[in-house]
Amino acid sequence: MTGLAIVLVLIGIVSVVFSSVNRDQPVTAIGASNASVVANLSDGTLGKTQDEPLAELGVAPSTESTEAVNAAEIARREEARRRGETPR
Repeated sequence: MTGLAIVLVLIGIVSVVFSSVNRDQPVTAIGASNASVVANLSDGTLGKTQDEPLAELGVAPSTESTEAVNAAEIARREEARRRGETPR
């Protein structure tokens, strides 16, 4: 029980230290950039509509394609692959 109490007290102390660090104002040097301005900078795309936000992040492929898809050819290749044949 004593060990558990010590661990809980240590967790409390660490959380107080971390929360007090978050409240401190950033140190600004003469000629340095303003932290609040730098944090709010954007690349200018806020006004533009984003059709594929996940694709722009590289998380998901885009649904827009520049090449035509031939479903019959893909089906033939998959069927040949399943049979173990070499595709044409």
